[in-house]
Parts: sequence; C-alpha cells; structure tokens
Amino acid sequence: KVSRSPGKTRTINFFLINESFHFVDLPGYGYAKISRTQRQMFEKMIFDYLGERMQLRLVFVLIDSRHSPQKLDVDFINQLGQRQIPFVIVFTKVDKPGMAAAKKNVELLHRQMMNTWETLPQTFLTSAETRIGRKEILNFAEEIITTGKTQND
Repeated sequence: KVSRSPGKTRTINFFLINESFHFVDLPGYGYAKISRTQRQMFEKMIFDYLGERMQLRLVFVLIDSRHSPQKLDVDFINQLGQRQIPFVIVFTKVDKPGMAAAKKNVELLHRQMMNTWETLPQTFLTSAETRIGRKEILNFAEEIITTGKTQND
C-alpha cells in the first residue's frame, strides 16, 4: 500500500504471509504533515507496540534515501538500541536520487551513528520500482523466519 503523501498510515496494519508469519506496518511520522501532538502519539503507539510484542523478531527501519539523515530517524534508531529492539535499516527509493547520492546519505547516517554505536546494524539499499535490493532483503527475511535468529542473537 503506497500513498503519494507521507504519513497516511495512521494505524498498525497486520499482513499475514503464507499463513505462517506477519509483517506489521507501523505509522511513519518522519515526513508526515501532522501536529507535534499527533507525532508524539504515533511515537508512543509504536514503542508501546514494539515493547509488548514478545514474538517480535526484527524491525525494518525504512528511510527515504532521497534525503540526508533526519534527526527523527537517528532518534528513532537510538531508541530502538536503548530498548534493545533488533533492527536493520532499509534505505528506500535509491533509484530516485541515483545510487551515488543514496550511498552518500547512507554514509552520513552511518557516520552519525558511529558517535553512539559500537557496531552498525545491517543496511539494505532498495527500490520498489527497479527492484534493487529485492533479492537481498527477501533472502535476509527468509533466513530470519526460517532460523528465528537475527544478527543480535
């Protein structure tokens, strides 16, 4: 499900895959045109959900590669780390700015993270349009589903 304007997801959406596991889509609030109060409500809802899900294996943090790292992205990632919630970073739309520009934004984020992180999480570069990174991320997800282990286990 895709919208032209960010922040359209307002609820937690569950997708049952192959009758065996779920992908869960959480509201993205980074570029959403919403009030500060709504942004805080989304953040609370997301972390309440993530903190209470015993069967949660991994969070895919989606970041738009067309933009340099945003404070909200870094803060969200740091909160995941503080709460010991396993995650990987997925840079989306890498075809839009071009691979060189996308890689520059990945490098900027990694540099910012190195201020507080000893090791960096796995990072994927993807494009739904050109299917860049599709095979890698599907193989990675299959490994987690099959073994039940993340890189932090």
